Amino acid sequence: MTAETAKGPALVDSKSMTLYTFDKDMGGKSMCNGPCAANWPALMAASGSAASGDWTMVTRDDGTMQWAYKGKPLYTFAKDTKPGDVTGDGFLNGAWHIAKP
Repeated sequence: MTAETAKGPALVDSKSMTLYTFDKDMGGKSMCNGPCAANWPALMAASGSAASGDWTMVTRDDGTMQWAYKGKPLYTFAKDTKPGDVTGDGFLNGAWHIAKP
């Protein structure tokens, strides 16, 4: 799904929370694990989910499945408290970005 934010249209999860991508993710693999994943929860794919078009799934280090858009794994940000928040955009010296449709 998409929604309008203060920084333009963004991909959002089922609760309308902004989704983000991480520059350190390479080759369709999430590099955000452990403490990183506590602050940046992965957009998890339920068992039996089917990917199509630009939407794919990547396998995380723990074997769970995470949604990706155009090959980039997707995350929410723990400090976003309500739909439309974009506080994670530009975090970590610009490594985190709003996921754009």
